Amino acid sequence: MNIPVKVYRGRTDVSEILFQVGVFLHQARSGRLIFRLSRELKPGSVLVDGKGKKIGKVVELIGPVKAPYASVVPATSRVGKAGEAVFVTG
Repeated sequence: MNIPVKVYRGRTDVSEILFQVGVFLHQARSGRLIFRLSRELKPGSVLVDGKGKKIGKVVELIGPVKAPYASVVPATSRVGKAGEAVFVTG
């Protein structure tokens, strides 16, 4: 079940809706971040954390069609914890 989350950007009148699309698994040796997806995404999608901060861009979808994983080029050096939810803006 994908429940949208409303995130406020400093001011209460500026907000965006986030949709959970998966969870963080680990960082690969290549430096890319690997996520298990719960929703269909396309390469080029930008992933954000629960606060709306950019995590990175999806560059490759891997694994079976019914249970895909995303390989993401990180936007920052910050790496989340395993199981941390990841979102897209909507």
